Amino acid sequence: MRQAQTTLVVPTQGRGLVDFSEHAARFVAGTAIRQGLLTVFIRHTSASLTIQENADPDVLADLNDFFGKLVADDSRLYRHTLEGPDDMPAHIRAALTATHLSIPVADGRMALGTWQGLYVFEHRSHPHRRSVVLHLMGM
Repeated sequence: MRQAQTTLVVPTQGRGLVDFSEHAARFVAGTAIRQGLLTVFIRHTSASLTIQENADPDVLADLNDFFGKLVADDSRLYRHTLEGPDDMPAHIRAALTATHLSIPVADGRMALGTWQGLYVFEHRSHPHRRSVVLHLMGM
């Protein structure tokens, strides 16, 4: 069993989804691991990860809009307001989504479906640089 690990820095422009599939694919291809499991972990509590459609950008816009309606930016609703009106809603959105993903690797590539991509889901209003750890185990 072999292992490889790296950390990506994914810049965001504020709320929305940022595709980092190509960066993850290059990492996997750069290892000699042909079969295994890629774990993807985001090191933040106000952003998350998702596997989502990468063909129609309306899907990403609709997801972002839906979460905006589901979790309001209304500081009257929350006790934790020290970091701004978007911070506690961002924590809630992150709790409703995922901080880690597991992706099979087959023939030296991520076994994603045709229309699937890896995304950082930024839940804060302002740009951030998000740290994403990739860890691959396999043979």
